[in-house]
Amino acid sequence: MPGTNLTREEAQQRAKLLTVDSYEIDLDLSGAQEGGTFRSVTTVRFDVAETGTESFIDLVAPTVHEVTLNGDSLDPDEVFKDSRIALPGLLAGRNILRIVADCAYTNTGEGLHRFVDPVDEQAYLYTQFEVPDARRVFASFEQPDLKATFQFTVKAPTGWTVISNSPTPEPKDDTWVFEPTPRISTYITALVVGPYHSVHSVYEKDGQTVPLGIYCRPSLAEYLDSDAIFEVTRQGFEWFQEKFDYAYPFKKYDQLFVPEFNAGAMENAGAVTLRDQYVFRSKVTDAAYEMRASTILHELAHMWFGDLVTMEWWNDLWLNESFATYAEAACQAYAPNSRWPHSWTTFANQMKTWAYRQDQLPSTHPIMAEIRDLDDVLVNFDGITYAKGASVLKQLVAYVGMDEFFRGVQAYFKTHAYGNTRLSDLLGALEETSGRDLKNWSEKWLQTAGINILRPEIETDANGVITSFAIRQEAPALPAGAKGEATLRPHRIAIGLYDLDGSEGAGGKLLRDPEGGRIELDVDGELTAVPELVGKRRPDVVLLNDDDLSYAKVRLDEQSLAFVTEHLGDFEASLPRALCWASAWDMTRDAELAARDYLSLVLSGIGKESDIGVVQSLHRQVKLALDLYADPAWRETGLTRWTVAALEHLHAAEPGSDHQLAWARAFAATARTPEQLGLLEGLLSGSETIEGLAVDTELRWTFVHRLAATGRFDEAEITAEYERDKTAAGERHAATARAARPTEAAKAEAWASVVESDKLPNAVQEAVISGFVQTDQRDLLAPYTEKFFAAVKDVWESRSHEMAQQIAVGLYPSVQVSQDTLDKTDAWLASAEPNAALRRLVSESRSGVERALKAQAADAASAQE
Repeated sequence: MPGTNLTREEAQQRAKLLTVDSYEIDLDLSGAQEGGTFRSVTTVRFDVAETGTESFIDLVAPTVHEVTLNGDSLDPDEVFKDSRIALPGLLAGRNILRIVADCAYTNTGEGLHRFVDPVDEQAYLYTQFEVPDARRVFASFEQPDLKATFQFTVKAPTGWTVISNSPTPEPKDDTWVFEPTPRISTYITALVVGPYHSVHSVYEKDGQTVPLGIYCRPSLAEYLDSDAIFEVTRQGFEWFQEKFDYAYPFKKYDQLFVPEFNAGAMENAGAVTLRDQYVFRSKVTDAAYEMRASTILHELAHMWFGDLVTMEWWNDLWLNESFATYAEAACQAYAPNSRWPHSWTTFANQMKTWAYRQDQLPSTHPIMAEIRDLDDVLVNFDGITYAKGASVLKQLVAYVGMDEFFRGVQAYFKTHAYGNTRLSDLLGALEETSGRDLKNWSEKWLQTAGINILRPEIETDANGVITSFAIRQEAPALPAGAKGEATLRPHRIAIGLYDLDGSEGAGGKLLRDPEGGRIELDVDGELTAVPELVGKRRPDVVLLNDDDLSYAKVRLDEQSLAFVTEHLGDFEASLPRALCWASAWDMTRDAELAARDYLSLVLSGIGKESDIGVVQSLHRQVKLALDLYADPAWRETGLTRWTVAALEHLHAAEPGSDHQLAWARAFAATARTPEQLGLLEGLLSGSETIEGLAVDTELRWTFVHRLAATGRFDEAEITAEYERDKTAAGERHAATARAARPTEAAKAEAWASVVESDKLPNAVQEAVISGFVQTDQRDLLAPYTEKFFAAVKDVWESRSHEMAQQIAVGLYPSVQVSQDTLDKTDAWLASAEPNAALRRLVSESRSGVERALKAQAADAASAQE
């Protein structure tokens, strides 16, 4: 990471010393079309607690021209070093600091990112400042608890638009002077600059009017479904303002779809940036619209939790992200007229799967992680910070009650508006409203790592009546290398009792009796008796953690597992189906269920799965199981079986349906025979058709990627496809296809462009890596294992964080599932002395290979049984 790595201790010392009042930031972006550098002038006013002391301000810049402190000039060559400007022991009670510098545009998605659209050849700019990158654009005290007001003045090229946190003013002489913001943190300030297309509306209720804006590049304007985006946004305003009992805290709300964005979105106050892949150029399934809505609501929730009230330091990043993740799902589940009331199914299917995977890595950590410095936080945007934390919040809501939870949140916002907090501030408010003592809950859930397993222990008499029922909780040992100890935790769960409605024949549905088919209880300790179920007839399926209230791996008892294996698709409700699918996938990853048996389970039930998000997850998981967890001697058989089934489902799907599109993509991902690949070519040329299947731009590229990876397409065909789609997205797709070709030359070219050069923009680099790594090209990729370990440390130390992490994770030899890969990784870890962040990422990837080896052995053993 270029620049000095700020530690928590330094931040605490600076926060004790300084109170920041205001920033005035003057940027000259008039040369943005040409790129290079831009003039940045920062004037910051701040107070110090002790006069005559020293401190520092943060700045990443090629050149600093002037540093003036309280009217005295300081020599930039003396005070500016390694992303810091030293402020000597001349600080008065009140101080004015002015810094003039040349800052640089980036192509990495950090700081002020510059992108040129190949369609109109115009430049488009946007900022991305989380975690420490406001310092790439203006001098700042770069930590979340030194809030201030920010007043931006921006000179831009004629005809361009400038958007920031404050309402957009009328420009004068191409200069845009914004009014000061409320007190906010540096990382949520924002600028978006360029000839953007926009659509405007308002949110109005009870005398409140909030201007709404949506922006994208003109080349995407024809695809911008602004009415749908405004609809979700208004739904969020309605629900959040009611639940939070606090009016939206900023003067307008813009959502800006920007190019080459590294994340899903960013919660800049009043100026949210989102990746412009959310402007759909081609047909997508409803799951994609649901994901976009989740992202929109997540960022809107941050306007209160994160922007209005902000964490003091990054160890509470989890609370920031977990709250927004919980709130987005709850809004979709409970808001009136929601299009996605099944959002807890999606949460269980996607978020929890991510959390369970992350929590079983050697890097697992408590939800409330110890963040020592910026390096720590930069790799901590993970499945524990977002998904496990949100899962635990969902359980906390069940534990204290939803009404009590939101009353506590309301008090929290009113008490701490425009300030900074710690976790204890929120827990204190929740204890007040719920009457629950949350200290033990917090200690067990937030300050320990790892995941529990819940198993039912059921005894019945000869008539099938339950004579004993208990829940056994296990705390498996943490992965090797992980810190901490396994912990049994208190859980709030529901138990669901499901029976097949009617006869065993076709058409029966697994239903939960609305009268006595669900009980809710607290589980604590190793064994929890459930006397309420004694005397009841044993149902077909007993499902622990029904409604997915708690965070735990759930196992079915032997009888329930056997029944679910035959009838998983027969659950009438989508959530219990998703929980059973998740349990089966988790068993596969844990080598408790053979990959071939997982494939059989999916093939037996997926045809009845109505939830398109679950279907698409199953597609991804089956491919992963076959690629990495299947016995190599059987893998090709499994892939052939899956591809044949995918083609059958494609032909059987309702024409024009989401399922048809999803199966087309699944089939293309593993097509392998000359006939199957010929069908892809025919669909591209139009000589083959499938009723209702629109082979549009994005689906065409899906087919091209596979045809390139199997050697059917080469440069001529890829170039011809790019000529059809000469856009930024087309450029990325073509880069993926070129890197996917099964030749030594193609791999060498792709490797050189990513590892040996640093010229690629972030999105193109990501596309090349995606194409380079093909699971059916193991032999071709084998030489790059040694090359990876020879290069990765230098890459990490010389590239920006985002670019280095893409390479460290994306090019690790994950597809080389062997003891040799583990040995080479261990040797590198022992000798290379990587810093903690890089060590963590490589160790996580190593864990994936180790898990795959165990799963392959289990799959091979199952064939002998």
